[in-house]
Amino acid sequence: MIPSIHDRGSETIGLIRYLYGPGTKEEHLDPHLVAAFDPLTPDPGRDPKATYEQLQRLLDQPVNALPTAKRPEKHVWHLSVRAAPEDPVLSEEDWAVIARRVVAATGIAPDGDEAACRWAVVRHADDHIHVIATLVRDDGRRPRLHNEARRTQAECRRIEVDYDLRRIPAGDGTAAKRPTSAERHKAEREGRDRTAREELRETVRRAVAGASSEGEFLGRLKDAGLLVHTKALPSGDLQGYKVALPDDRNGNKEPVYYAGSTLAPDLSLPRIRKRFSDGTPSQGPATTPPAQAPSGPATARRRTATATWQAILVIDRGEDTEAAAHIAAAGEVLDALAKTSAAHTRAELREAAFAFERATRSHVQAERGRERALRQAARDLIHSGPALGRGEDGATTAMVIDMVFFLVTAAAHWHAKKNHAQQAAAARQTAEHLRAAYRAAADMPLAVLYQRGRRLSQPLLRQQAAHLRRAIPELVEQALTEAGWYALAATLADAETAGHDPAGLLAEAAERRELATADSITDVLVWRIRRMADLPADATAMPERAATAAPGNRRTVRRPVAGRDDQPRRAR
Repeated sequence: MIPSIHDRGSETIGLIRYLYGPGTKEEHLDPHLVAAFDPLTPDPGRDPKATYEQLQRLLDQPVNALPTAKRPEKHVWHLSVRAAPEDPVLSEEDWAVIARRVVAATGIAPDGDEAACRWAVVRHADDHIHVIATLVRDDGRRPRLHNEARRTQAECRRIEVDYDLRRIPAGDGTAAKRPTSAERHKAEREGRDRTAREELRETVRRAVAGASSEGEFLGRLKDAGLLVHTKALPSGDLQGYKVALPDDRNGNKEPVYYAGSTLAPDLSLPRIRKRFSDGTPSQGPATTPPAQAPSGPATARRRTATATWQAILVIDRGEDTEAAAHIAAAGEVLDALAKTSAAHTRAELREAAFAFERATRSHVQAERGRERALRQAARDLIHSGPALGRGEDGATTAMVIDMVFFLVTAAAHWHAKKNHAQQAAAARQTAEHLRAAYRAAADMPLAVLYQRGRRLSQPLLRQQAAHLRRAIPELVEQALTEAGWYALAATLADAETAGHDPAGLLAEAAERRELATADSITDVLVWRIRRMADLPADATAMPERAATAAPGNRRTVRRPVAGRDDQPRRAR
């Protein structure tokens, strides 16, 4: 059950007309009262003799009884409470009880308080109600509404239990401020997919992804087309910043600016500075791009996959402060991927980054500096430029999405263990968007590998199956029945041609993360082996295999890891 406290207003009659009117999309089918402070409150929805003005005068009576100078400028309080789509349809009596509980919890009308504020509840759909109240009590005093939003949320959590409704994860105060109703209506009028607040938050997050200094960060904001206003201290040091969309104007045609701290808690200038506290991010573990791999987006994606793997180890086995820092940096990687990926994956990656933003913040203090490799990966992605949707660019995009999926899954498990309900839910939602992005990115390169595997001789296929049986005997039957088996067989053949020991690669790839819960064992192994063996992700760059590598010329690439006991435990 989701409560939303809307902006306060100055005209009771305006809100009444909206609640009893047809709605912006003709969605108000049967508006009527289900409860009010007085059982005799007139209902313009069901009583043909009742008028909007009668209801307005009744609600406003305590306000109008005050001297004009003492009346609050914005005295109209508006709350909506919505049930989840899967919840049963509640009766009129149920909604009336829920409304009374909410106005009591917020301080609008505490139980037993005969001088409380006046209120009424309008229902015009099965799944939600609207509460309208005036913020002057019958005794002329103002209500105590301190922490009204938090108290409303807490009461709704209790209502969910009492009525056996869907349990909404409780918040912890680290979420970004939600758009106001005025901002949502403005975005709808202007045909925007998202409010200005949300667009700015996304753009600022992309600007900070991998940035190494304030100057670079502010330059990226301007390059993205935002209006940027900074405030300096007398010393000349930057005190803060605010941003606006060029076409988002107020009634006076002036830009509507938002300070970074009002977009999200971690986008304030002091919080952003902490990301730069160690200076320019280091390169992390030394990585040498393979000779056959092109420079640019593909190389950046390979390096990101490697940095992502190291981050998974930390989230699974490291200290909480280190894990929190890596999860925050993972958000930068997702922002960078969404900004630089090809059109056919960009939409899902954008939604993934947007969803994961909630998972990047918790009350666990992040230990900055340990996540430098991930921040450098985000920086590399940005500076390598847009990736093509084909060839090595497209295939390495599938490779890195596959690995980032594991990182997001590890983050979801970490948050769940810490009882961070909203963050865990956000990470799981992110994983679903990454599944869709992965399918879009992987279809073509895996199809090429599949066809190459189908063309392998039967003796060679049996040889690759034998390697598989030796390396992961407990999962061999599942792997051999998957559609991706031929793609894996082709990858093993490519590795053998390049001088590697296929069984050794398989064993190492399998021990890096357990595979029992993977959607596709073969997909995961394909990308791990092609990355570990420095094989082109795009199989069309490989010559057709002519012969098996000569005995004694096989080698296995071993990456330095923290030890077998440090391996993460879950898989996609």
